[in-house]
Amino acid sequence: MVWFGLLLTMCSAGGIELNDAIIERSLVVSGNAARLEHVMAKARRGEPITFSVIGGSITQGALASAPEKCWGSLAADWWRGAFPKTAITFVNAGIGATCSDLGAHRAREHLLNKKPDVVVVEYAVNDMINPLAGETLEGLLRQILAEPQKPAVILFFTMDRIGNSRQEEHMRIGIHYGLPMVSLKDALWPEVQAGRMVWTDFEADDVHPNDTGHEHCARLLAALFDRARASVPKDDALPPIAPLPAPLVSGLFAHTAIFNSATLQPTRNEGWEKGPDDSFFGTGWKTDKPGSILEFTLEANAVSVLFWRIKGPMGQVEAWVDDRPPAKLEAWFEADWGGYTPFQLIARDLGRGPHTLHIRLLHERHPQSTGNEFQVRAVMTAG
Repeated sequence: MVWFGLLLTMCSAGGIELNDAIIERSLVVSGNAARLEHVMAKARRGEPITFSVIGGSITQGALASAPEKCWGSLAADWWRGAFPKTAITFVNAGIGATCSDLGAHRAREHLLNKKPDVVVVEYAVNDMINPLAGETLEGLLRQILAEPQKPAVILFFTMDRIGNSRQEEHMRIGIHYGLPMVSLKDALWPEVQAGRMVWTDFEADDVHPNDTGHEHCARLLAALFDRARASVPKDDALPPIAPLPAPLVSGLFAHTAIFNSATLQPTRNEGWEKGPDDSFFGTGWKTDKPGSILEFTLEANAVSVLFWRIKGPMGQVEAWVDDRPPAKLEAWFEADWGGYTPFQLIARDLGRGPHTLHIRLLHERHPQSTGNEFQVRAVMTAG
């Protein structure tokens, strides 16, 4: 079993060691260690610990050769090695092609109901396409930090092939909450730029680590854990945990809900049926009949829709709340690698009172599509 314990032997890729300088660069912000020290004191007492991760496909483990070789699972091994008498449960709440916008809405169902003690959040790459990144990451963090068991939260940053990520904006939120932050980008990108490493030493494609890259991610997190464990005081001297500060950007996405056909009934349904079954989100609604109408009454300040997009016979809908302008949702796209569930904010700042979400399948479709099918996987609310 791979174990990342105290004072680990350096791992290497392409003959390049993760030396002290690389590891030191990775800890971009030390943050407030109080929550992490409390969790480690709990583990030291032999109480069960749930170590969890949430993010996109990098977190889910895409292109790792086996689930146990993804960085989250390897980082959980550090806890098993450091506290061998403690039961460590690993929860991987990563879902490919998702951002912190969906993460904030699914956090309760996929993460928080597991009562995590440690949560590593990884959305820096995927959030590059998320216009709400600051707000939705903050909403997700506030939900986790408000849990009664007071989880320790770490932000983890990766990058794409040209070194891009949303790290700077995420760091601004993380600093506000005093979070430790670890960056694969800060650790390895200087090595790539200097020619001491090449991208394929640790990455399998433009964004996804190979097995060595996953080991590197876990090693950098282990360095943070090593540092924290070395300074955990006795139980009676543990530092107080700071109260949750006021929101920096917005508290809108700190209170969210996600609904499917089992938990939300339409107030109007003309032409839609239940389906298909989604392993992450349950059963939603689908239709291929243009003109079909679906309506829901919701108490919320913001309303969003999760739908299925794939290269296939897919159509378009328009969705709107009350008399707000409609948004057009396109279910066809040109890539051949499969399908995914994009998040679409329909309306926000709705104010008090019930609101009506309308979804109508359009007659028009993408010129390359051969059909009009549309699948609503979930309806989401915030505020």
